[in-house]
Amino acid sequence: MKKKNKSAESLKNLGERVISDINKNKNPNVIVPIRALSNVIFNEKTKTLELGNKTSTRYFFNVAHAKKFLQTIEIASISKDLINEEKHASLRDVFYMAKRTIPGTNINLVDEQSESDDIIEDLELITGNSREQLNINANKNGSVVGKVTIEDAGDTIRWDKLGSGGWSVPSNVENIKFKKIDAKYIVYMEKAAVWERLNEDKFWERENCIIISSQGQTTRGIRRLLQRMYEEFKLPIYVLCDYDAYGFYIYSVLKYGSINLAHASEKMAIPSVRYLGITSKDVEKYDLKKHFIKLKDHDIARLKQLSEYDWFKNSKDWQKEFKTMKQYGSKAEIQALSARGISFISKVYLPEKIKSKDFLE
Repeated sequence: MKKKNKSAESLKNLGERVISDINKNKNPNVIVPIRALSNVIFNEKTKTLELGNKTSTRYFFNVAHAKKFLQTIEIASISKDLINEEKHASLRDVFYMAKRTIPGTNINLVDEQSESDDIIEDLELITGNSREQLNINANKNGSVVGKVTIEDAGDTIRWDKLGSGGWSVPSNVENIKFKKIDAKYIVYMEKAAVWERLNEDKFWERENCIIISSQGQTTRGIRRLLQRMYEEFKLPIYVLCDYDAYGFYIYSVLKYGSINLAHASEKMAIPSVRYLGITSKDVEKYDLKKHFIKLKDHDIARLKQLSEYDWFKNSKDWQKEFKTMKQYGSKAEIQALSARGISFISKVYLPEKIKSKDFLE
């Protein structure tokens, strides 16, 4: 049975359970695992986040639950139609497909895309199928370059022959076939501007590596692509981020998984990734204090939150970074290294750090 048929079957089963409740004069309900820190477990053995057993139940005849119940059923219906028609929709498409006024009221089924996005993630848990298996994709948001040849939808593509933009990483990378990879390691960076600098400097060619980026928090497609390259080719992965709480969290998500998507850690988390970004040691070594950006209240709160996560609280190295940043009362961007020369990051900083194994685990 094809995956798409399994996905359609699971959605059909959801609908049949609701109809069964109605036929039995029961209050129709949907049981949803709770996606929150309170229901996330850090597995010390696998070094990944996992979802616990806590659930919530959404009832149709409950004022507090009714809207989310209807959203769940509606988006499940949209997904089933997409699968049956063998079409895919973006997250934004699904939002507009679901956005309409509930008959007899002046209430919209969804008002913001964040609502439909949340329901789609709930449906992953309810049905046991990934968003991509439900025929819903996110927008492309990321670039990659390196000596890699792939086959995608019947086309043979060389990542090293696509000019200044590189290959645009799609939302769904499950069906991509790697035909050839010639690289010693992978560098992932949060900022597209840094990727553009390394690409223009041909860092990937000179160092025989793969460079990949997104704009801010890494996408699911990129996380899955990185995991596949690690598992299938055993390539070391280094994470290059700003010296701030949000950069540290991006690294954390790649390594351990994310709180919201703890249920998907098995297909996304890469416990072996190493942090290569700016550290307190770099701040002193490269005199970056003159380029500091003062921490705001939300930065300090995020830093405290990170320090208390189970996957960070027992690490002496990371606790030292959190403590030092708080003492500085400031953060620093990767681009601060450009003060030493536009190509300093590609010709000095990264080669030296990788050669000396100056990274955090």
